[in-house]
Amino acid sequence: MARALAQALTQLRPNLQVEVLDALAHCASWFQAYYNSFAIPLKYWPGLWEYIEKRQHDGDSTSPGWLYRWGARGLFRFMEALAPDIVIATEVGLGEFAILHKRHSKAAYFLVAVGTLDFDRPWAQPEVDLFITSPGEIAAQVRSAGVPPEKILECGTPVDPAFSSCPDKATARARLGLKQDIPVLLVNFGGTGNRKPRQVLSELHKLQRPVQAVFISRRDENLRKELLQLSAGMPHTRVLTWVDNMHEWMAAADLLVSRAGVGIVAEALNSGLPMLVFDAPPGNERRICELIEKKWQTGFWVKRTTDLAAQIDHLLTQTEELERLHNNAGRHAYPHAARDAAETIGRVLDARGRSGT
Repeated sequence: MARALAQALTQLRPNLQVEVLDALAHCASWFQAYYNSFAIPLKYWPGLWEYIEKRQHDGDSTSPGWLYRWGARGLFRFMEALAPDIVIATEVGLGEFAILHKRHSKAAYFLVAVGTLDFDRPWAQPEVDLFITSPGEIAAQVRSAGVPPEKILECGTPVDPAFSSCPDKATARARLGLKQDIPVLLVNFGGTGNRKPRQVLSELHKLQRPVQAVFISRRDENLRKELLQLSAGMPHTRVLTWVDNMHEWMAAADLLVSRAGVGIVAEALNSGLPMLVFDAPPGNERRICELIEKKWQTGFWVKRTTDLAAQIDHLLTQTEELERLHNNAGRHAYPHAARDAAETIGRVLDARGRSGT
């Protein structure tokens, strides 16, 4: 989301100084360890993490304010030296840093909160000047938290502007060297869940029809090597690392098999790509899985990895159902979200009479 917005902003205003930074990297090392410690209960005690995450999701803050202020002192010094006109936060915990900094330093920057496919209650603070969110249910959640309607921009989740001009399936397959007559599965691993490449590959071996399986390992070199080993001997398979043309791979695919991460789900919606989501840890991802299956009806939540093969076979043979999921995804596509958000932010800069940082 951050890079999509940065790209849209620089396209709209080439002279605008835009910096995408890892806010946590400017915090104390002990605080970074604390902030990332959620991975411990998530892995070893999911029930405890579910309890903690629900309290964070529904509460006024994800952690005590004094702890955030103490751990983020280096970040606050960096922000004061940079003196930005606008700060855009794309994750709720890191957004709280900006909220606290603005509250206690009386900084005058315009604070933008970029919501995800789920709304966390701690976002709803008066220091946030603009909420970028998806229309419909998510925007309604923002309003119900007491956010004034004039502060809400219902433009969707920002994705790479390339998703506004996806090629058709035949063109994408020809460009990527994929066969036209064999279904394409796009299989994505990532995030903080258990990640089950061995179980997923075992399911793909059970499929009753040939498929072209394209695995995305992103920047995880160990995962890439494991996928290469597990897929050895499987026909029509590819293992990719980080790709800059995800819009083409999604346009070429018939079905996405993936974790329910915000970015990948938003991209799939913008591609009209049906989804089978799996391995969802407690919290945000499970809420997104519920949206995919029950609210949006753009795919299915496979709660047991051992059911993947049957679900894939079912969808690839039931073309009418696959088409229904495709059409439903299109109803939740907002390919111009990044541009719309950038235009709104540009108007804020104009109103303030600044070139912008």
